[in-house]
Amino acid sequence: MANYILAIDQGTTSSRGIVFDDKYQNCGSHQQEIEQIFPQSAWVEHKPDEIYNTCVETARDAIKAANLNPTDIVAIGITNQRETTIVWDKKSGNPIYNAIVWQDRRTAEYCKSLKNAGHETSVSEKTGLLLDPYFSATKLKWILDNIAGAREKANKGELLFGTVDCWLLWKLTHGKVHATDATNASRTLLFNINSQQWDEELLALFDIPKIMLPEVFDCAADFGKTDPSVFGNAIPIYGIAGDQHAATLGQACFKPGMLKSTYGTGCFAMLNTGSVKVESKNRLLTTTAYRLNGKTSYALEGSIFMAGASVQWLRDGLGIIKSAEECDAMALAADDEQEVYLVPAFTGIGAPHWDADARGLLCGLSRASGPNEIVRATLESVCYQTADLLKAMQDDWNNCDSGISNEISERQNTILRVDGGMTNSAWTMQFLADILNAPVDRPSVLETTALGAAWLAGYYASVWDDEEHFAKSWKLEKQFSADMNDELRQTKLRGWKKAVSRTLNSSS
Repeated sequence: MANYILAIDQGTTSSRGIVFDDKYQNCGSHQQEIEQIFPQSAWVEHKPDEIYNTCVETARDAIKAANLNPTDIVAIGITNQRETTIVWDKKSGNPIYNAIVWQDRRTAEYCKSLKNAGHETSVSEKTGLLLDPYFSATKLKWILDNIAGAREKANKGELLFGTVDCWLLWKLTHGKVHATDATNASRTLLFNINSQQWDEELLALFDIPKIMLPEVFDCAADFGKTDPSVFGNAIPIYGIAGDQHAATLGQACFKPGMLKSTYGTGCFAMLNTGSVKVESKNRLLTTTAYRLNGKTSYALEGSIFMAGASVQWLRDGLGIIKSAEECDAMALAADDEQEVYLVPAFTGIGAPHWDADARGLLCGLSRASGPNEIVRATLESVCYQTADLLKAMQDDWNNCDSGISNEISERQNTILRVDGGMTNSAWTMQFLADILNAPVDRPSVLETTALGAAWLAGYYASVWDDEEHFAKSWKLEKQFSADMNDELRQTKLRGWKKAVSRTLNSSS
């Protein structure tokens, strides 16, 4: 009999369940959108119970779609939107506030105050991160400071904190396991990536009671079993990784110098740097790529807040498309003579600028500009932002003096492996290759985030082999090669740089 692994993929805009067989094939899947809540400008929230319920429902439906029973599932792997912060009552299991989503910017002023007090350097040395509302610690502090009685209960050990993976694990095990993995822990601003432990000085800085925090495991580990009432039998949970780390695994980027970029709600590029923590000079993040068998691999990461979410804005905000599938044809129909730029800083702008106050800008419009030009500018904005990230990454590793090995320097023209929903857009992927002047590889399995989580669980369950064997299973579906002359490329990049500078200046 085949061995089946269930991946629970909880993202920013939807939850998915996918069943993989022992040959890494998708046998059945189901997906549900989740509500996006915007209480104030630049605030973004989700309902924690909806997050959990949609994960259970889509997992059950995926098992049914695969014509299987829950007893056929050997293990579960979980991957999740990172940094999103949930606090719940330890006894009742009820959240005390909505989940504060990674995109949320409500703690921008607090982050500024910490920077002005000179804390960013020491925080970055410990965590590899920057003082930005993006990460969990300031969201957690906000909840403790703004929800009546929360801090008092937290100090008594009556409240628990977790990122989405931790919340799902706690719910799936009916409160038996309060744990997370090293990748999700490394995105909280509370976890020291050097010692791989919660950091007492960081906890003191953010005024967070340690008793709230989960235990931290490797990405592939025994995280407990689901309560029998959830799926009808107890299923082991053997893998957890934040979505971008899981995608790195799913893309088989195990060697230093390998690079992937995921295009979901946001866009996240990760460069594997192996056992070496490369300190960025370009305000990129140094993060835990994954931790297996007690050994930590690191990565440089660049984060773009708005990718697929910008296309969602075209649909839900402007109403100029009915579905994302319309975008390619509209981009092709756009007037080539018009240079329209969208800087999608709807919730601030991420790497390498990190301006929490920046806001979106659409420029270069004329009377002849219309929906086609705006759609094209939206797709192009994702590619321009990727170019900014890769330029910063290349500069960091070219100037790295930490003995990372010649392997990275030999990979200066690393092929970019891409995944996520936007990679279905052939127009966008071609423009990405053109603007990067580099090959872009789209794999045959686009569900790489779910596949990475599944591989962790299957690896721990001995269903699948180690990294080397898994890497051999990676298959190319299509390679996009650059087909734009350098003069045009540089003209377009100069226009983008000017548009971004206007966005940043508008916030100063």
